[in-house]
Amino acid sequence: MKHFLVGSMSRLSPFVLALPLLLGGCATVSDSPQQQLELHAVLDYREVGGVGCILSNDMGRWFVVAPGRVTVTRSTKPLSVSCKKDGAVVAQEQFGSRADVAGVIGNVVVTAGVGHLVDRYTGAGFSYPQNLTVVMEAVKVRDTLALEQRVENPVF
Repeated sequence: MKHFLVGSMSRLSPFVLALPLLLGGCATVSDSPQQQLELHAVLDYREVGGVGCILSNDMGRWFVVAPGRVTVTRSTKPLSVSCKKDGAVVAQEQFGSRADVAGVIGNVVVTAGVGHLVDRYTGAGFSYPQNLTVVMEAVKVRDTLALEQRVENPVF
């Protein structure tokens, strides 16, 4: 009987050793629903500090002062970034999320695709670029805009 238990353990051990590797591809099991991102704002090819930014997707909204780090909830939907500083410069950008290839393969192999469907619904297994850069643009002041649109020649 002792010999039988040793023999079955040796047949079972490769499967037991491979199980964590197979489940490692399953984002539902291994990945956090949150992701830490680093955000930078650029104006005229130089980084701008003290820029207030709001990041949002279908899972929530987050505030960060750029340059800075923020933790967001992963999603399959794009991440919208809206930034402003002193009412003079603004930025509006969107960043798409991508599926983790190893997670997709692991889900298809281990769960016959069910895990991938769960990951698509929850956003686990998808991630945004680690470093985000938004390009700031100067806002025209109302008086400057009025001067540019003024007509020099009278119509009557």
